[in-house]
Amino acid sequence: MDKDRISGSAKEAKGAVKEAVGKMTGDAKLRADGRADKAEGKIRNAVGGVKDAVRDALKK
Repeated sequence: MDKDRISGSAKEAKGAVKEAVGKMTGDAKLRADGRADKAEGKIRNAVGGVKDAVRDALKK
């Protein structure tokens, strides 16, 4: 598993927590930061998946 997938998943989780706290407290900035972190995490996770697929294809 690529390190980008791991860090992407962690960033997504962190973003989800930030967004939830922002919703509960009514903090629009925190909520927006959480959404941005989640989006970045999804992108990193996808990049890691592509790297894994390429690495696996080259091993064959």
